[in-house]
Amino acid sequence: MGSEITGIVVAFLIALLIGFPLGIYISNVFSGKKTLTDFLNPVERFIFRFSGVDPKREMNWKENLKALLSINLVWFVYAFVMLITQGSLFLNPDGNPSQSPDLAFNTAISFMVNCDLQHYSGESGLSYLTQVGVISFLMFVSAATGIASAVIFFRALGEKTTQVLGNFYVFFVKSITRILLPLSIVVATILALNGTPTSFDGRDSLVTLQGDTVHVSRGPAAAMVAIKHLGTNGGGWFGANSAHPLENPNYFTNSVELIAQLIIPFAMVFAFGFFINRKKLAYVIFGVMTVGFLALAIPTIINEINGNPAIAALGAQQPNGAMEGKEVRFGPAFSGFWSIVTTVISTGSVNSMHDSSMALSGMMQMLAMMINSFYGGCGVGLLNYFIYIIIAVFISGLMVGRTPEFMGHKLEGREIKIAALITLLSPFLIMTATSLAAYFNANHPQMAWAVQPGSWLNNPSYHGFSEMLYENTSANANNGSGFEGLGDNNIFWNVMTGFVLILGRFLPIIGPVAIAGLLAGKKHIPHSAGTLRTDSLTFGAMTLAVIVIINALSYFPALALGPIAEYFSM
Repeated sequence: MGSEITGIVVAFLIALLIGFPLGIYISNVFSGKKTLTDFLNPVERFIFRFSGVDPKREMNWKENLKALLSINLVWFVYAFVMLITQGSLFLNPDGNPSQSPDLAFNTAISFMVNCDLQHYSGESGLSYLTQVGVISFLMFVSAATGIASAVIFFRALGEKTTQVLGNFYVFFVKSITRILLPLSIVVATILALNGTPTSFDGRDSLVTLQGDTVHVSRGPAAAMVAIKHLGTNGGGWFGANSAHPLENPNYFTNSVELIAQLIIPFAMVFAFGFFINRKKLAYVIFGVMTVGFLALAIPTIINEINGNPAIAALGAQQPNGAMEGKEVRFGPAFSGFWSIVTTVISTGSVNSMHDSSMALSGMMQMLAMMINSFYGGCGVGLLNYFIYIIIAVFISGLMVGRTPEFMGHKLEGREIKIAALITLLSPFLIMTATSLAAYFNANHPQMAWAVQPGSWLNNPSYHGFSEMLYENTSANANNGSGFEGLGDNNIFWNVMTGFVLILGRFLPIIGPVAIAGLLAGKKHIPHSAGTLRTDSLTFGAMTLAVIVIINALSYFPALALGPIAEYFSM
C-alpha cells in the first residue's frame, strides 16, 4: 500500500512540475509574446482566412459570448445529425446502429459542453466515424471553448479600464493549435506505444485461458483517450472507460492519464497570475484549491484502503482494501485518488466503478462536483472560483464597512446579483432534477413509459437515491462520471440531464465573463491603504470558508438522504 501512496505523490508532483511552466507558456501564447510554437502562425492565418474571421478585430464581452454560443449551436446540430444517421454511414466495421433521437440529443449536448456523460457504451453505441468525427472533434472544441472563455476573463481583469476583450475565435483557435493538439500528440504516442489501439480494424476474436471465445473491440482509441484527459472531457472509447485494459493498459499509462488530467487546470491558474501580472494572487488561489482538493482526496483514499465495514463485520479479511469495482493493477488507493481527481477536475473518466465506492467516498466525489472550483475543467474551474471570490469580497466589504472592490474596480449591485444567481443555479438544477426523478421512482414506479421508473435503479434505499443525485450532479458539473447502477438510457434521463447539461455549462461561463466585462468597463481605482488585499492568505482562508459554507448549506440535506445515511446504516 505504501508504494501506491508514493505513486500518488509522485504523479501529483510531476503534474505540478509540468503545470507551472505550461502556465507561463499559455500566458505567453495569449499575450502575444514569442513562443516555440510561433511556426504555426501561417496555419492559423489560413484558418482565419478560410473561416472569414478577422483576427485583428477586438470584441467586447457581449460579442465574445455571442460568438461562443453561436458556434456551439452549430456544433450541436452537426453532432445530432451525425449520431442519428451513423448506422448508414461509412467507417462502421462493427455495424453499430444509429442512436435514437433522445439519446443523440443527450450525447450531442453532453460532448458539446465538455461533460461527456455517456448513456451508451462506446464499443456498441458509436461508429468509428462518429467516435472520431463527432466525439473526438467535440472534445477538442469544447475544451478550447473553456480555455478561450478564461482568456477573455483574463483580458478583462488585466486591464484598468477597457471595453474590448480580444477575439473569441483567435483564443479558440490558438487553444487548439498551440495547447491541446501538441499535448495530445505526445500523450497519444505514449499510450499507443504502451498498447492502446490505434487502428481502424473492427472487432477481433480471441480465445481466453478458459477456452471461451470473446470479441474485443478495437479502433483508433489512443488519440481520443489523450484528448479526453488533456481536455478534461472524460468520455471513454470503451464502455468501461479507463478501467478497460486497452484504454488504460498498465500502471504507467494510468499515471500518464491522471497527470494529463491535471496539467492544464493547474497551468490555467498560473497563467492567470502571469497574464495579469498578479502572481501572488494566482499562488493564493492555487493554494486554496489544493487545500480543498486534499480535504476531499485524503479521506477518500483512507476509506478505500480500510475496506468495507460490512464485509469486515462478517469476519472476512481485506488486506488489499475495498476492491469491489476496482482493477487489481491499480489498487484501492490510486483508484480512490483518481476518483477525486476526475471529479474535482471535471474530467469524469473512471478507472474504477464509483458506484462501488465506500459511502463517504461517494459523498466526496459528489462534493467535488458540487463545489466544482478546486482546479476544475479547462478554463472554467477558474471562472467558477471567481464567483466565490466575488462573494467573499462582498462579505468582506460589508464586514469592514467599505464598498467592495476587486482588482481596482467597485463591485456594485449588478455584479453581486449575477454572482448570487450563478451560486444558486447549481443547487437549483441538481435538487429540482433529483426531486423529479425521486418522485416518479417512488410514486409512479409502474408508469407506462418505455422504461418504467421502478426499473431505473439497481440498488434500493439510500444508495439508489445517491445514484440519482450523482447523475444530476455530474450533469450540472459537466463531469460525466456516474453511479452506473442507474439505468439512464431512456427518454426521461436523456432529456432531463440534457437540459441540466446545457444550463450547467453556459450560465456559469456567461456569469463570470459578464461580471469581469462589467468591471473592466468601470473607472479604475488606485490601490490605497484601505484596499482589501485579495492576494493574502487571510483572504484565501475567507474564500475557502465561503466555499465550505455555501456548499454545506446547499447540499447537506441531499447528501444526508444519500451517502451519509448509507454510511450510518452499514
